Amino acid sequence: MYHIASIGGDGIGPEIIMEGKKVLDAVSDKYNFSIKWTDYDIGAERYLKDGILLDEDDYKSLGRKDAIYFGAIGDDRVPPGILEKGILLSMRFYFDQFVNLRPIKLLKGVETPLSGKGPEDIDFVVVRENTEDFYVGIGSLFSKKEKKILEVKRELYNIKFSLDIESDSDEIAYQIGVISREGSKRVIDYAFEKAEKRKKKLTSVDKANVLSDIYGLWRKVFLEEAQKYPGVTHEFTFVDAITMWFVKNPEWFDVVVTPNMFGDIITDLGAMIQGGLGLAPGGNINPCGVSMFEPIHGSAPKYRGLGVANPCATIWAGALMLETLGEVKASEAVVKAIERAIDKKVMTKDMGGSSSTREVGDFIAKSLY
Repeated sequence: MYHIASIGGDGIGPEIIMEGKKVLDAVSDKYNFSIKWTDYDIGAERYLKDGILLDEDDYKSLGRKDAIYFGAIGDDRVPPGILEKGILLSMRFYFDQFVNLRPIKLLKGVETPLSGKGPEDIDFVVVRENTEDFYVGIGSLFSKKEKKILEVKRELYNIKFSLDIESDSDEIAYQIGVISREGSKRVIDYAFEKAEKRKKKLTSVDKANVLSDIYGLWRKVFLEEAQKYPGVTHEFTFVDAITMWFVKNPEWFDVVVTPNMFGDIITDLGAMIQGGLGLAPGGNINPCGVSMFEPIHGSAPKYRGLGVANPCATIWAGALMLETLGEVKASEAVVKAIERAIDKKVMTKDMGGSSSTREVGDFIAKSLY
């Protein structure tokens, strides 16, 4: 039995998580395993009522689960960033989910904006480092003078920056990016291991030609780790170049590994070439701990309760969760059932159909072979 935390969150989140759970319960019956769900009231409503984002009891309880199934976060009544940083990013850092895993796969029957490309051309995986780079959250906006102590505290390492800054500019802003040997090594190893199970090809993304110190370390670690995997072909590409090649020759790629900021950018491009945000799942992975799975789209509060939200990305995120838990055949069955729904035109309006959120979930749950 798998003990899974369910967090609907905000906006359309509860609706799409409901459909995802429906499909996962159905596939668990067919493949002889079971799921025990624990629902958590985490999101805007609780924050607006009690001022709580996450507390220690939440962390302790979530930490005892096998995985977290997450809907969406964000509410117009709460200033931007509070919920995202205080809940989603907080859980990623607390549980050290250092891999963001994004399958970029074009399903049969889905249109891509890339002329002449089909499912055989768009089938790769992006492994994004998920805890470092410019997203460690240390920076400032100030005028004239500033003294500051900035820290990054992790189980992996601790860093302290002591800054004494003077400027004759009216106002400046700075953001400090952090790339560590330890953080780079573990995500690069994960990517090489993923490549070994696929087509044995790994592409590393950086911008070492300009940001030579921070991404030079990333490249150095990549080359060192590559020696451990002689059966995997490896290569480098700059982030600006890969945005071009994703569009021109997506068939070139198998597994792509990237620092955090660049991964955030190129995975949204990947979502578009695979058919849009409604078909884009993501996983925040700690291979030795608690991982979290979610659609990459937002909470779309204006569509809340209307029954028009596309649940496919959330259902696919559930399939990704099953794959990570070791239920590979069940995961594959879910993805194939999504394809059957597309083939039968059981789709929501954003994909050119007329089905409701519930109707899509029902069809997929009944189409598992």
